[in-house]
Amino acid sequence: MLSASALAAFVLLGVATANPLKARSSSFRVHELRETLPQGFTEVGPAHPQQTLNLRLALAQSNPSGIVDTLYEVSDPDHASYGQYLSKEEVERFVAPQPSTLDAVNSWLQENNLTSKTLSPAGDWISIQVPVSKANELFNTNFTVFSHSGTGAQTIRTLAYSLPESLQGHVDLVYPTVSFPTSFAPKAPSASAVQGSYHAAVSRDGISTACANGTTPACLQALYDIPLTPAVNADNQLGVTGFYGNTAHYAWLETFLETYRPDMDPATNFSVYGIDGGDNDQNYPSVLEGELDIQYTVGLATDVPVTYYFIGPNTQDGDLDGFLDEANAILALDKLPQVLTTSYALEESSLSFALADKLCQAYAQISARGTTLLFASGDGGPGCGNDDGSLFQPMFPSTCPFVTSVGGTQNFSPEEAWVGSSGGFSNYYSRPPYQDQAVSAYLAALGDANKGSFNASGRGFPDISAKADFFVVYAAGYYFPAFGTSAASPTVASIIALINDRLESAGRPQLGFLNPWLYKTGYQAFTDITTGNSTLQCSDDGPSHAWNASTGWDPVTGLGTPRFDKLLDLLNL
Repeated sequence: MLSASALAAFVLLGVATANPLKARSSSFRVHELRETLPQGFTEVGPAHPQQTLNLRLALAQSNPSGIVDTLYEVSDPDHASYGQYLSKEEVERFVAPQPSTLDAVNSWLQENNLTSKTLSPAGDWISIQVPVSKANELFNTNFTVFSHSGTGAQTIRTLAYSLPESLQGHVDLVYPTVSFPTSFAPKAPSASAVQGSYHAAVSRDGISTACANGTTPACLQALYDIPLTPAVNADNQLGVTGFYGNTAHYAWLETFLETYRPDMDPATNFSVYGIDGGDNDQNYPSVLEGELDIQYTVGLATDVPVTYYFIGPNTQDGDLDGFLDEANAILALDKLPQVLTTSYALEESSLSFALADKLCQAYAQISARGTTLLFASGDGGPGCGNDDGSLFQPMFPSTCPFVTSVGGTQNFSPEEAWVGSSGGFSNYYSRPPYQDQAVSAYLAALGDANKGSFNASGRGFPDISAKADFFVVYAAGYYFPAFGTSAASPTVASIIALINDRLESAGRPQLGFLNPWLYKTGYQAFTDITTGNSTLQCSDDGPSHAWNASTGWDPVTGLGTPRFDKLLDLLNL
């Protein structure tokens, strides 16, 4: 699934190319090579030989293509296996390394007096701790200190590394190596308090009335026909991803429910599942994202049990900042949440394809077990792939073909594309078959617009969208307005969770991975957004760049926004 344009920054996976380093042994072969530094990074000098590195090794899986094939089968409404999701043990049989791989890696560890730690439930990820001098010898490389001009932060990376002959074919990647740190936090919501008119719940006498004072639960219920009816199945779970520093406060949720969901028990709460030392400490201040995500899942998906998967500061996955740790933690569970929403994103180019693909494969495993994975598409419009914006920047994990990406809309009656909604086309993943017809139609209508700025053969995102403006969030005694696709994704997650509750009551499986169904038939229950655009100016004196919403799928709003009543009709519920 690697597209040709993925090679712009990286040379990957044992390519036959000259090693820029002086070879220490003919048994080494270049495994990953980065041709250019990411924007903002400059070389400082060699890393101190005794500096300890915590390196992770991804071992070759038994049958990675098999898990993808099975995922598509259980997610295709026309396939005989539709809805027959895999168990934990079935997934692990696809993923666990072959005995020959384990033997090769264990022999290499023993020969080099190394001790490893297993990081994933299937044993396909391990970690080792070594000083820089030893790492340079092990991987025929030179670890170097790099500095970021914007933050001043320094990091140790390399531009190329090699694998010895004994590991070739058994290790898919080593990192952190050629991937550089990136900021993944969503755009901070406005810090100004909302005017006093927000302090009273609004009536539901039509969309205009319900949305007159901002985006509240009542507004979303009117806009998308979301019912007040409580869910009835206690094992129907809705998961929310949280990162360290994004505490969700119980007392503030209670105030929010008292104000905007007076029909609910204000003591309705959520569970917390800690990862990497995360504990949702109530003594920590709020940066609003945690409050937003919890208030608009608990407050919309009436009585659906919500779990906050909270990632702490002790991450084990390097540049992925907890994304892979969360995936592995969830895969280790016997019972997964039926829906998981994540309001964070990474620039695709900040990761090597090999590293991004390992995380994408983990998402395929989760999806194959029946979980709907929803990711906010991002808040940077087309994105800046270079200083002048002539190249667009796709966002990951939205570009992974095995997740559903959620873009944003604004206003109401009618909705239009939200100006910040990230979207576009992957430089790493080719267009998956399920969206070929919809995306090809868009490209045909687009013509030469934005030509050369994006990979026209890449996986298009977002897949769908929801409202992303003027969300009213309660924190620390004030009501704040929040904007972004990080508000849209929890909204969609709540709708899918309520649909899953109806499906379970009817004795049917949950929706699972949405995309094959969405592009084949599900789009009929979505409102096509045809006006507005997402716009970004990458430099003060440069031109603005935009994607326009249009009839059918587009890279701003995807297939459009959901209607709960139409989903019920389409699913015969």
